[in-house]
Amino acid sequence: MTQGIRVLMGGEVRTVPVADPCETVLEWLRRTGRVGTKEGCAEGDCGACTVVLGEERDGRLRYRAVNACIQFLPTLDGRQLITVEDLKGPDGALHPVQQAMVDAHGSQCGFCTPGIVMSLFALRHEAPGADRETAMDALAGNLCRCTGYRPILDAAAAMGTAPDAFDAREGATLALLRSIRRDGALAVETEEGRFHAPRTVDELAAVLVANPDATILAGGTDVGLWVTKQHRRLDPVVFVGEVAGLATIVEGPDAIDVGAGASWTDVMPVLARHWPSLGELLRRFASVQIRNTGTLGGNVANGSPIGDGMPALIALGATLVFNRGGERREIAIEDHYLAYRRTTLRSGEFLERVRIPLPRPDQTFVTYKVSKRFDQDISAVCAAFRLTRGPDGTVTDFRAGYGGMAAIPFRARGVEAAVVGRPWGLDAVTAAMAAAQAEMSPIDDMRASAAYRRMVARNLLLRFHHETRGHVARVASHG
Repeated sequence: MTQGIRVLMGGEVRTVPVADPCETVLEWLRRTGRVGTKEGCAEGDCGACTVVLGEERDGRLRYRAVNACIQFLPTLDGRQLITVEDLKGPDGALHPVQQAMVDAHGSQCGFCTPGIVMSLFALRHEAPGADRETAMDALAGNLCRCTGYRPILDAAAAMGTAPDAFDAREGATLALLRSIRRDGALAVETEEGRFHAPRTVDELAAVLVANPDATILAGGTDVGLWVTKQHRRLDPVVFVGEVAGLATIVEGPDAIDVGAGASWTDVMPVLARHWPSLGELLRRFASVQIRNTGTLGGNVANGSPIGDGMPALIALGATLVFNRGGERREIAIEDHYLAYRRTTLRSGEFLERVRIPLPRPDQTFVTYKVSKRFDQDISAVCAAFRLTRGPDGTVTDFRAGYGGMAAIPFRARGVEAAVVGRPWGLDAVTAAMAAAQAEMSPIDDMRASAAYRRMVARNLLLRFHHETRGHVARVASHG
C-alpha cells in the first residue's frame, strides 16, 4: 500500500501524499495554494473548476479538459495536471489563449475565466483552428453570467494555432510521463479510506470479489456528487480508469464491442459514424469535460433513469457482458433495470463490455432528446426507435426505448407490437401512439408534467413516421 501518487506539474514530477482518497482535485488545489481554479457548482456543471489532464495516447501527448470538482485526487496518478497558473511564460507573459481573452474583452468578473481559458487551451491543442461550432461545443460546459459568450467565442477564433511552450516541451513531457508510469496496480490506504486502481481485467475482478461492497469509480460524473453533494464516505473505491482492457472499442463484422471503461469522447465518433442521429444526441447530453471522463459503461451500469445513452442502446438491441471473478454472463440491456437505481448487478460483479449490433441496410434508426435547453440539459423525454422493414414495406421488427420519463429507462413493448407485421403507414403509427398512451405511466417533476411527457412520447412516434416517409424535412428544435 502507498499513501502517495506521482503527478507531473509545472514540468516537474511531484509525489503527492493522499490523506483522503475521495478528496477532489479542486479541494487539493485550493488547499495547497493553487486558487486560480474556482468552485462554482461542485457537481461538474458550470466549468469554473476546469483543469487539463495530459497523458500519452498512441504515442503522442493528448490534452483533455476535465472538471476538478468531481475528479478524485488519486486518479491523477501518472498524469500531467495543468492549471491556469501553468499557462504564463517564465517572464510572466500571457499564453495566447489568455491574450486572446484580454483582446476580445472576454472576461468581466473573472470568476469563470480560468475554467474558460483551460477549455480553450485544450481546444487549441486538440483541434487547432477549430470553427465556431466546434468552439461552442468545447465551451458548452462553461457558464458565464457576466460577459456573454460572443466575446469568448471571438477569443476562441483569435487564439491562433502557432506552437506554444507546451508543444515545445512535448518530447520531454512524454519522457517524464513514461518515467512515472506504474508497472502494477495502485493501492492507497489511509485512515480516511482505501483506493484501488487495478491495471488488468483479471486484477479488477479479483479486487471486487475481495471487496464486494466497493464503490466502482469510472469517470466520477455521478459518483463524485455522492461525495460533494451527499457527503457520503466511500470505502473502498475501485477505480477502473487504469484497466487498459476495459477501454477498448472493437468493431466486428456484426457488432461493436465497447469496453465499459471507454470514455464518451472516444466512443462518440465510432457511434456517430454508424448512427449519425446518435452522434447528434451525444453532442447534447453532456459537456466536453463530462464526455472526457464519463464512460458509456458507467452510464449504463449506474442505471439512472435520465441517462440518455440507455434508450438508444435499448432500441439498438445492445447486450451487456458482466464479469464476476472471471465468470461472465450476458443479458439484454432492457432486462438490466429493475426499479429506481436497482439493477441486476450482483455482489462483486462489474460491467465489462457493451455489445451493440451494427446497422443493416433494411433498418432505420433515430433518437430524439426533448429538453428545455439545447446544450447540457436533462431530458424531459428521450426516445429512440429502430425500424426494420421488408421489401414490401411491412415492418418486420421495431424497437422503441424511452428514458427520462419514469424510474427506469424502458423498452416500450406495447408500442413495438402495435406496428410489427403491418405496413409502415399512418395506421400503424396511430396504433403505436395509442399503445404508448396505454402503456406509459410517466412521472411529474420540475422538468415536465406526466401529461406532457405522455404527449411527447406519442408525438415522437408520429415525427419518426413523417421523417422516415419523407413527408417533412428534419426539424431543428429542442427535440
